Amino acid sequence: MELDKRKLKILQAIIRTYLDTGEPVGSRTISKYSDLNLSSATIRNEMADLEELGYIIQPHTSAGRIPSDKGYRLYVDTMLDAKSGEVESLREELEEKAGKLDDILQQVAKFLATNTNYATMVSGPRYQTKRVKFIQITSVEDEQLLVVIVLDNNVVKNQMLPLEKPIEEEMIVKLNFILNTTLNGLDVLDMNLAVIQKIKEQVGKHAQIIDSVLEVIGKTLVEEDDLEVYTSGTTNILKYPELSDKTKAAEIIGAFEEKQIMHNWLGLPQKDGGGLDETHDIQVYIGNETQIDSMKDCSMVTATYRIQEGVYGKIGIVGPKRMDYDKVVGTLNSLMSQLDDIFKNKK
Repeated sequence: MELDKRKLKILQAIIRTYLDTGEPVGSRTISKYSDLNLSSATIRNEMADLEELGYIIQPHTSAGRIPSDKGYRLYVDTMLDAKSGEVESLREELEEKAGKLDDILQQVAKFLATNTNYATMVSGPRYQTKRVKFIQITSVEDEQLLVVIVLDNNVVKNQMLPLEKPIEEEMIVKLNFILNTTLNGLDVLDMNLAVIQKIKEQVGKHAQIIDSVLEVIGKTLVEEDDLEVYTSGTTNILKYPELSDKTKAAEIIGAFEEKQIMHNWLGLPQKDGGGLDETHDIQVYIGNETQIDSMKDCSMVTATYRIQEGVYGKIGIVGPKRMDYDKVVGTLNSLMSQLDDIFKNKK
């Protein structure tokens, strides 16, 4: 059932009042909204319909109602005014630190925590694709090779390979030449059977070594990066009564320390219909939508920053379901524009 204009106005009034007070909202409170001009009895009837439809719930036996996850979702999707906030003071601070990316990201986390009064996390950059930049095979001992792989993000990986019998230095030089001329600039999806067969034909009896080297390269290209996450304001969670229960708060704060949870956060699916801001993929996840058990009583707003093509990271703001979505989305919109300019100037 689609909500009519009156129900939408009442739902919006309930949500905005609850965002401000954190207390269940009754019909008398809503009747004081100047632009509604409805009696308490009419509002009670409409609230009963909204409750039946699942947009609001009654947490206690009192007459007050609070928004459900479904109600918050409708508010974010259709009623939220994604106004552009101003982040003027941060620009100069960030540009002063533009030489060091980790300083910029830590400063962003701190700024957002202070500005919004919620907990924040900012991931270091990740690479959508990894490509081979350079390969070096070196003989360490008669029956061992050292394989060094440099990726296009300048990450270096090393691995020792055992040999059944020594290999001539001249052949090692040839292997290095063949591997670099054939694999340079390729990612794991480009290394198909035709490419592998071409290499093996050139190395003849040393094809087994190529198999071992390619296995090392394949693992290097698909393994997860060490995830650097900058957090700030985790104790802000304690400011909100609905999250301040000792056990609940400890679980939420503890989630910020768990690397696997941070990986799950980075992989959150994009909401249907895109984000509130398509350029920066601003997304709102309410309750169970976060897919993080310890945050089922929270909302999370995320945005994606991009340093260059294929290099991206995420920013997340975590607070109660009654967070000030207008302010959070507006602040993120403005901040992301500032970061775009800074990263553009760093290239």
